[in-house]
Amino acid sequence: MRHTVRLLFKALATLTVAGLAAGCATSPPEPRIDYNTQYDFRKIKTFAFLPQSGGTSGDSPKVFISDMVANRIDLGLERAMQTKGFTFVKDPNQADVLLSWHLVAQEKTDIRTYNTGPTYGGYYGGYRGYSRSAYYNCWNCGTNVTVRNYTQGTFIVDIIDPQLKQSVFRSVIQTRLKGEESRDQLDYDTGAANILKGFPPY
Repeated sequence: MRHTVRLLFKALATLTVAGLAAGCATSPPEPRIDYNTQYDFRKIKTFAFLPQSGGTSGDSPKVFISDMVANRIDLGLERAMQTKGFTFVKDPNQADVLLSWHLVAQEKTDIRTYNTGPTYGGYYGGYRGYSRSAYYNCWNCGTNVTVRNYTQGTFIVDIIDPQLKQSVFRSVIQTRLKGEESRDQLDYDTGAANILKGFPPY
């Protein structure tokens, strides 16, 4: 099964679609943000993409990002910034800030151990033996172990000041990657709006 960064955006944006996020989540995961509290974000008017934007890292061999997918991500982030009133410029040298995104995909293992409950072998007074305390002491419980492998995706967006040459804002969303990719630009647009909803931080 192919895992792509689109799946992360889909999970962030539309968790109502079955099978695209782990568990029974009913709302997108909240992004974790950090920013330079001394930075004047009100001076930002224009933005461009960092030329090195769009990288991937991690130990998962399943992640594949085509140029088409990368372009959809760029367009989603571009639209999210424009909705907030910022102007996109193609030349990074003419931009107040530079936007960069990066995906980290890592293989993880979820190991869970749980008791199956006590077992009873005899009857007492016509009833199968039952001890309320057995569920707590569980001296005769069975044990089941489940092992599940999954790919964890961490999507990172940085807003970089080219004069300072450092990030002044970072938003991170982490979720499990699962499913097949889509060509629907709306998935990327909604996911981008979610991860950038805390920008600017005022």
